[in-house]
Amino acid sequence: MSEILSSFFSIAFELTALFVGITFVIHLLQGFIPYERMEALMDRSHPLVSASIAIGFAFVTPFCSCSTIPMVVNLLRNHVKFSTVMIFLFASPVLDLTILTLMTAILGWKVALAYTILTVSFSVLIGFLLHALGFEKQLKNVMVENYAHPDKRGWNIGQAWRETLTLMKTVFPFLMIGAAIGAVIHGAVPTEWIATYFGGDQWWMVPLAAIIGIPLYIRLAAMIPVSNILIAKGMALGPVMALMIASAGASLPEVTLLHSIFKKKLVYTFVGSVLVMSTMSGFLFYLI
Repeated sequence: MSEILSSFFSIAFELTALFVGITFVIHLLQGFIPYERMEALMDRSHPLVSASIAIGFAFVTPFCSCSTIPMVVNLLRNHVKFSTVMIFLFASPVLDLTILTLMTAILGWKVALAYTILTVSFSVLIGFLLHALGFEKQLKNVMVENYAHPDKRGWNIGQAWRETLTLMKTVFPFLMIGAAIGAVIHGAVPTEWIATYFGGDQWWMVPLAAIIGIPLYIRLAAMIPVSNILIAKGMALGPVMALMIASAGASLPEVTLLHSIFKKKLVYTFVGSVLVMSTMSGFLFYLI
């Protein structure tokens, strides 16, 4: 029990310190992001340029679904290309500078780089594919009430700090959940058990992990310490990453929100696309 508590406090302190520090810097830098200009560029530029801007937009916007969905609706209302909006939708929950920095610190830069390349590539590919297949017809007419771009200009330290604290109120419980799960796995689950049943190169572990991850509402901030412990205990990297991407990319609350702007066919396709994205990424991680 003492080992579990010791691991919990160690993981919790490290995650909290990293998250607060990095989030504060990112919110401070967001004061220089020209949101209206980025929307205009995404709408009028070449598709590949628009895709690049959408990916960049995903990196600098908040990563929780309650922020992503209103942003998606606003882009649709401003007639931004459907493919570009879909790229942002897929990329935003799984790409965030704070999370990638945490991933680099905990899992290493090679894992973080491979994760970034794979999630960006699949987000762009799926976005263009949905457009080519005519899924734009599956949109509902939507409106966003009381939503506007953040009014932030320049270095506003007080506002950046307030926004960091506001975000922490939402994220902190998930950080603690992740730390608690990681500590329990570290202190109570035998390494031999994980290595025997979840390690090795069993191909079926990757799609199974992706399927398990889809209904979960586990933020990447919570999954990263859990993933670190699972890998240390002998679980293969492929299933771990499939679980991480699936749980971040399509949770039940997010799918519920998407029902308000997408018809059923597009909602189901979105979930299926996240499943494919996480499964294929998991298989590709075996090459690392």
